[in-house]
Amino acid sequence: MPESAAMRPSLLLFALFYGGMVTLAGVLGAKQVALGPLAVEAGIFPFLILVGIASGIAELHGKATADRLARFGFAPLVGAILITLFALRLPTDPGMYPPAQTAFPVILGQSWRMMAAGIVAYGISLTLNIWLFDRLRHVAGRFAGLRGFVAAALSQIVDTVIFISVSFYGVRPIGELMLGQAIAKVTLSAIMVPAIIVLVVRLGRKLDNGAATPGR
Repeated sequence: MPESAAMRPSLLLFALFYGGMVTLAGVLGAKQVALGPLAVEAGIFPFLILVGIASGIAELHGKATADRLARFGFAPLVGAILITLFALRLPTDPGMYPPAQTAFPVILGQSWRMMAAGIVAYGISLTLNIWLFDRLRHVAGRFAGLRGFVAAALSQIVDTVIFISVSFYGVRPIGELMLGQAIAKVTLSAIMVPAIIVLVVRLGRKLDNGAATPGR
């Protein structure tokens, strides 16, 4: 990553936001939301924000910088898992609100297979998304939103196959679940990712140009 990019305000802002979305995606993944006839885990919303940020960073600062951001994302992801496991094993305060005592381990106590699936799916799908977004520059160079949607849609299909397979193969039928999740994620990618990329790129350029203005 060039040193000039490391000091840019846009990279600092989006890296901080990126780390927060990584940890939030794991927490919200415990809730299933209904989108018409389809169901998807709520963690997809912060995860697609990650996808949009990574693509926006690739557009602003290059593929190498976006790849490094994705790799650094493993730190808050793994850290959040370890801290959650530690908290779950600590004794519960008897005075804690009773419904919360029951709900806390149910919401945050994911199986080791789901935790492993989340880590593997994150690494592969984000890396694939950044690679596709960059490669599509030769086809639709000016249309970052379009490139972002295509890259996100394809990478989310891969993400779904990996996550569902690792989490549930041999435990429950996965074909219908995988298809429904993939359709929902591709639909959400079309709605969310292009808008996020445009926002990230515009805000990033404004921040970086402002920082470069003499006298500031």
